[in-house]
Amino acid sequence: MDLDIKQIQDEVEKKSEFVTRLTSEIGSVIVGQKYIIDRLMIGLLADGHILLEGVPGLAKTLAVKTLAAAIKAKYRRIQFTPDLLPADLIGTMIYNPQKAEFLVKKGPIFANIILADEINRSPAKVQSALLEAMQEHQVTISEETHRLDEPFLVLATQNPIEQEGTYPLPEAQIDRFMFKLKITYPSQEEERMIMNRMTIGKEIIVNPVVEPAEIMAARKVITGIYVDEKVKDYILNIVFATREPARFGLSELTDFILYGASPRATIYLNLAAKAHAFLKGRGYITPEDVKAIGHDVLRHRIIVTYEAEAEEKTADDIVQKVFDTIEVP
Repeated sequence: MDLDIKQIQDEVEKKSEFVTRLTSEIGSVIVGQKYIIDRLMIGLLADGHILLEGVPGLAKTLAVKTLAAAIKAKYRRIQFTPDLLPADLIGTMIYNPQKAEFLVKKGPIFANIILADEINRSPAKVQSALLEAMQEHQVTISEETHRLDEPFLVLATQNPIEQEGTYPLPEAQIDRFMFKLKITYPSQEEERMIMNRMTIGKEIIVNPVVEPAEIMAARKVITGIYVDEKVKDYILNIVFATREPARFGLSELTDFILYGASPRATIYLNLAAKAHAFLKGRGYITPEDVKAIGHDVLRHRIIVTYEAEAEEKTADDIVQKVFDTIEVP
C-alpha cells in the first residue's frame, strides 16, 4: 500500500506542475480572491460545475474569463434573460436551400468553459436544456445527439440581492452543481490594489499557459488519489448526519432540516477533496481536505424548514454544526 501511495505521489507531483503556472497567470489579473480561484480550479480538475453567488462587481465574470484564457480553452459567455430560448443555448436546425437539406447550427454551449451569467433570469425550458449538457456532456438537437468537447465546465452566476423577474433554480438543477460559492467583498488592501491596477488605462493581457490535454491528464491522476477507508467513513457520516441528525447526536437539528444532502454530496465530497489534495501536491486526502470544501459542496443540498428560517438558521449553520460534531478520524 505504501508503494502504491508513493507511485500516486510521484504522479501527482509530475502532473501538477502546471498549477503554479496557472495560478500565477490568473493572479496577474485577479487581485486576491484566492478562495474563488482555488474553487474554480477544483471544479475544473474534478469535472464539477460551479454556481457563484455574489453581489455585482466582485470579479466573478472576470475570474471565469481569465481562467479560460489561461488554459487555451474555448470560452463562451451566455447572458441568461427571460426571453432566451433553448435553441439560443444549444443550437437548432436550419434549412439550406442550395442543398435542399437541414443542417445543424450549433449554439454557444459548444465550448469548454461556459459562463451562464445570471442563470436564474431564464425560464424552466432553458434551464432544462442546460441540465442535459451539465449532466451528460451532450445536447440533443432535433433527433441527433452531439457530444460536447472536453473539458466541459459550466460556471453559473446569480445575484442574491435582485430577485425581481427571476426564476429560482429548482433543487434538482442546483444539485447538479458540485459547488455553490458565496463570493464576498475583498479586503481594504486588496481593493486598493484593484483600484490601482484597473485605473491606469493599461490593458492586462492573459497568456495561455496550460493545454486542455494537461487538465485531462490531471483528472486521471486525481481519480486515483488514495482515500483511506476511515476518511470514506468520515464523508459518509457527514452526509448521513444531514439526513438522520438524531443518529449522530444532533437531535437539535431535526426540526431544522427538511431534506438532507443527496448521494451526489458523497460523490462530490470525495472528488473535490481529491482535487484539493492534488492542488496541495499530495497523493492522498485527509479530513482537512474534506473540511476545506465541505461547506461549498453541502450548503445548496440541505433544504431547511420554516422553523430554521424563523430562528435564522441557515444551511451553512447546519453544515458547521455537523462538522463540529462528527468525530474526525
